[in-house]
Amino acid sequence: MGKDKLRRFAEIDTFSNVFQMDGGKPLKGKWTADFFKNRNPVVVELACGKGEYTVNLAQMFPEKNFIGVDYKGNRIWRGAKTALEDGVNNVAFLRIQIENLIEYFNENEVDEIWITFPDPQPQLSREKKRLTSDRFLNMYRQILRPGGYINLKTDNDGFYAYTAEKVTELNLNLHIKTDNLYHSEFADEVLSIKTYYEKKYLLHNKNINYIKFSF
Repeated sequence: MGKDKLRRFAEIDTFSNVFQMDGGKPLKGKWTADFFKNRNPVVVELACGKGEYTVNLAQMFPEKNFIGVDYKGNRIWRGAKTALEDGVNNVAFLRIQIENLIEYFNENEVDEIWITFPDPQPQLSREKKRLTSDRFLNMYRQILRPGGYINLKTDNDGFYAYTAEKVTELNLNLHIKTDNLYHSEFADEVLSIKTYYEKKYLLHNKNINYIKFSF
């Protein structure tokens, strides 16, 4: 592991807005009361990477609480540090494996989920690792409040198609679906937030897919 990664791992241990592994479990069912100290809605970003979406959404919507979830601490470091430096207090980061999500959130505790440019896991043998597979959708169903939205942005056309098929197969409620976000009528201020990886994809003229659905 490089010196920069080691430094970042050591530094996030000192961040008041980062919870790692078992350190986040005591907050299950208590995120708003014990960490955010309010009763505002909770929005979770999965595979948050450097936290661009989490932090930008928090700045746009101070009346909501935002939690970025990822396993890579050296990426979380960037978003957490930005939030602390800019005084964005409605942000937390949770460093865990996403497959353990229900160990950290109670039933109906989350109001909305964002999934931004995750690993599409294109191999058929890795379908269960896709963040919109039955396995993960069942987790989201447990922690989302009734009617809570799931948003997916991805550059991967196959993963987008797979998710759209899941929405149809499971008879979920489809709200928005586009395979070319920035040439659609849906590209508002929220959907135009760009992550580090999205900027790279756009430099290569890659289309961006977006789908919004609920249970």
